[in-house]
Amino acid sequence: AEVAGPGFINITVNETALGARAQAIADDDRAGAERVNPRRVIVDYAGPNVAKAMHVGHLRSSIIGESVKRLFRFRGDTVWGDAHFGDWGFQMGLLIVVLEERFGGVDSRAAKSAITLDLLEEIYPAAAARAKEDPAFRDLARKATAKLQAGEASYRAIWSVMRDVTMQTLKREFAALGVNFDLWLGESDADPFIADMIASLKAKGLLVEDQGAQIVRVAREGDKKELPPLLVVSSEGSSMYGTTDLATIVERVRDYNPDLILYVVDQRQADHFEQVFRAADIAGIYSREKLEHIGFGTMNGTDGKPFKTRAGGVLKLNDLIGQAREKARARLKEADIGKDFSAEEFEDVADKVAVAAIKFADLGNFRGTSYVFDLDRFMSFEGKTGPYLLYACVRIKSILRKAAEQGVTTGPIVIAAPAERALTLALDAFEGALAASYDRRAPHFLAEHVYALSQAFSAFYDQCPILPEKDLAVRGSRMALAQATLKQLEIGLGLLGIAAPERM
Repeated sequence: AEVAGPGFINITVNETALGARAQAIADDDRAGAERVNPRRVIVDYAGPNVAKAMHVGHLRSSIIGESVKRLFRFRGDTVWGDAHFGDWGFQMGLLIVVLEERFGGVDSRAAKSAITLDLLEEIYPAAAARAKEDPAFRDLARKATAKLQAGEASYRAIWSVMRDVTMQTLKREFAALGVNFDLWLGESDADPFIADMIASLKAKGLLVEDQGAQIVRVAREGDKKELPPLLVVSSEGSSMYGTTDLATIVERVRDYNPDLILYVVDQRQADHFEQVFRAADIAGIYSREKLEHIGFGTMNGTDGKPFKTRAGGVLKLNDLIGQAREKARARLKEADIGKDFSAEEFEDVADKVAVAAIKFADLGNFRGTSYVFDLDRFMSFEGKTGPYLLYACVRIKSILRKAAEQGVTTGPIVIAAPAERALTLALDAFEGALAASYDRRAPHFLAEHVYALSQAFSAFYDQCPILPEKDLAVRGSRMALAQATLKQLEIGLGLLGIAAPERM
């Protein structure tokens, strides 16, 4: 310790303490990560819908939600990731009426076998537009929706086909992005809870009639801005979006008894979730403090506006991933990477590079901010990008393979050189980054850490030769540092949903 001017004491960790810490990280399967007191947590993210392919508007929720789920699970919580599938409501009635018109009913095998996601995507926008202009069609769709929800057998059968066809396609698309759910519970799963929930709200005197509709007032004295009431039953007698969300909380409390429910949804939905959360608290369904909206900003194009296709439409997520793969293939060839790879290995590496570029571009920013999606910049092997981080992992893997071929093994870690010291301090920062990401539900702290660790290793590699080192003890120590770095990088990237290839 040194006094450095009035009021300051500088404390420098000595080499012995650093060596002991580095060794502890190297010997730890979790690379220095601690565990929390376990809780039961549900993470609600992505929110796909029947009859709709995934588009770029689902990207941030999917990427952030998957990382939050992995992070909480790694810290020691029991976690369920739920897609909260949009499979109920008026849109189902629209689809059923159009299918009846097209096939003369929905009972036929022809109607069921003809259903694909492409067909549903063709039908739905036209049906939604028609409903706005045609009152008779709109009324038919409402009646079809009511029959479906009342249990009409033929409608339930065709609904099940539409739901399954959409889900199968969406699961493939999510898997391509490295996103997987433990639960695919839909809005339909919450429907059986609605009637009893509404009766309970009435019994508690919380349901108030307002212009023919029934609402729950959630505003509080001292609110900085007016929060409208939660609309529970419309003037036409139907349940609303917020009703389903409230019933979903009832369902989750009954079936999973969670300590915390996280909703990873666009921050523009903040008022809606505050209405639902307060209503749940007022009604005694679930405590407000255990409900969190994890909001995020928009992904914008280079023009600064929400990302669109050149024609001005919404880009499908599958098309975006395809564009990223094409760009990754081109970049690999430009960098002369993969000449000796099989076609299968080259495609696997290109896929990993594409996913890393997309995910790190998103998770490298604080979730609450918007960012510009620039695939050319994100796909660079230099700078703060996903491909750069993959290359850092691959370089260490290459060193370890060569060491194995030469019979070089790891040894006790001894810290001497400044670059060794800096690398150990970077390794030691892992737990702090995890804790910050966990506590603030913000994976960018972890993204910052893996990038800083990669840079620290790069400086270490340049300044501290590993395999060429003649001193066996020094070489073994540096091998152990390299191995510890790789372990921590792969764990960190895995929590971001990014996988590194074996070579590049």
